Amino acid sequence: MMNKETTKSKVVHLNDGQFDTEVLKSNIPVLVDFYADWCGPCHAIAPTIEALSNEFDGKVKFVKVDVDANQGVASRYEIMSIPTIMLFENGKVEDSIVGAYPANVYKQHIERALGRRNYSETSH
Repeated sequence: MMNKETTKSKVVHLNDGQFDTEVLKSNIPVLVDFYADWCGPCHAIAPTIEALSNEFDGKVKFVKVDVDANQGVASRYEIMSIPTIMLFENGKVEDSIVGAYPANVYKQHIERALGRRNYSETSH
């Protein structure tokens, strides 16, 4: 079992009531990790998500939503399988990944989102 106290986490755990403020109204892209405590693959990717949260600190916000405890958000975004990773930009889902993958897959999706963001900021 992994001890959560040993790593400085930049990943914020959200509930249904915090989702709109922390994700939809964020001024930077948000990676949402939809998970459940009983989900083996969710635990397997947790260290990857933690590492990416440190690597992209200040550029992307990282949050986790327990689908069992927060069924409202899970239902709103039709989460059928976990882990599901969704990237939100300007209040909308811009990308999603269902299943457990190596770190480079998540990193490519994040960098693509940041590339879109940088392109839109410089193309005014």
